[in-house]
Amino acid sequence: MQTVRDAAGETYLLVKRSAESSRVRNPDTGEERYVDNDELRVVDGESPLVTAASGVPAPVRRTLGAVRDDQSLGLLAVVVDEGPLAAIDLLDAADMCESDLHGTLTEFRAAGLIEEVEVAGRRGYEATTVAVDAMGALRGGSSGPD
Repeated sequence: MQTVRDAAGETYLLVKRSAESSRVRNPDTGEERYVDNDELRVVDGESPLVTAASGVPAPVRRTLGAVRDDQSLGLLAVVVDEGPLAAIDLLDAADMCESDLHGTLTEFRAAGLIEEVEVAGRRGYEATTVAVDAMGALRGGSSGPD
């Protein structure tokens, strides 16, 4: 597999090359089509796996990097749906020990999925637009722009 571009500058994954044409896949849609070989050029230095991932909306890619299991995905969903939430309320609501909760929230903050806010005079967390868009896409809706 290779990353290629056509004459119009569109990026594709090269699926199969034959003598006169090549089958390419659009990373955004997964659709495949044939293109004349003369219209394609290989993009050196661009990983085909990165090209394949580019079809997934950026907020979802960022979320997938920070969420490690169903429990952490559920925590993010709670913050998106019910936030902003005080940290003490999250500790009560989550079936996680304090250190696991803190570690997961730290990962979310580093990924730009939540931000620290004040809730009723206490430290708390609120979902960012990235997290809201990602959760919408993961739930089957559309996400915002990359």
